[in-house]
Amino acid sequence: MGHKESFLKYLQTEKRYSPHTIRSYGNDLDQFYSFLIQNEMPSDASQVSSHHIRSWIVSMIDNGITPASVQRKISCLRVFFKWLRKERLVTGDPLEKIVLPKRSRRLPVFVPENDLETLLDEFNFGDDFGGIRNRTIIEMLYLTGIRRAELTGLRTIDIDLSEQMIRVTGKRNKQRLIPLAGPFLVRLREYLKARDGFFEGRENNEWLFVSDRGNKLYDKFVYNLVRKYLSMVSAIEKKSPHILRHSFATHMLNRGASLNAIKEFLGHANLSATQVYTHNTFDKLKKIYKQAHPRA
Repeated sequence: MGHKESFLKYLQTEKRYSPHTIRSYGNDLDQFYSFLIQNEMPSDASQVSSHHIRSWIVSMIDNGITPASVQRKISCLRVFFKWLRKERLVTGDPLEKIVLPKRSRRLPVFVPENDLETLLDEFNFGDDFGGIRNRTIIEMLYLTGIRRAELTGLRTIDIDLSEQMIRVTGKRNKQRLIPLAGPFLVRLREYLKARDGFFEGRENNEWLFVSDRGNKLYDKFVYNLVRKYLSMVSAIEKKSPHILRHSFATHMLNRGASLNAIKEFLGHANLSATQVYTHNTFDKLKKIYKQAHPRA
């Protein structure tokens, strides 16, 4: 377990994993080694075998851990032992013959187009700084499909109003450019004016979106904000910022955007992560088919 901190430092400096992923990997390693110690198994990495890892998998399943979570935790071990071999701290790979439980792929939940139109076109967010900011955040998430952490990490210099685009820093510090719609640019300028007027005299405009005190927004603030406003127009159970990302991708595909284009917008590393959205569009095609074909 003494190698944990060095491993996490490697993820941060060389692999450029996000702080959230690094925390998750640290927790996964803590849980694995706690399991080994509690069950009187060797806690030295060089002595860990596939038997010990299989026992942990069985224990997690018996305790109600979902297959998706089990896969993520074992993925952490794979990266960890790969690093150990790279550093020549171990020679073998105890995960080589590990077979993981299958995970059911859940379809992304999304907000219907008319619900979001109602929220953005008819709801009165207010004309003060907070109201203008809140509306801009909701619309930015829906119009660009960016992640919550990407939104809170946006700096004022990432906005290029003349070129009508934003520069987004995604996972592993990979940057991508996303165009902005003309009407939204008007509202974005309105927000910037409101922000700078609200904090007039304060040199704290580094971050694009700020709290009422002028500080960088934190994740929970954005989550609560999105949940509050989606609750006013939609009956879907999940109302997180990621639902607006799902809505962006699904609505774009429904209106003819290519899967490769959606992949680039979302910042996915490979196409397989984007393909899950085709299930939602296929459901719409089936509905249209049943309504339109005389023999359906």
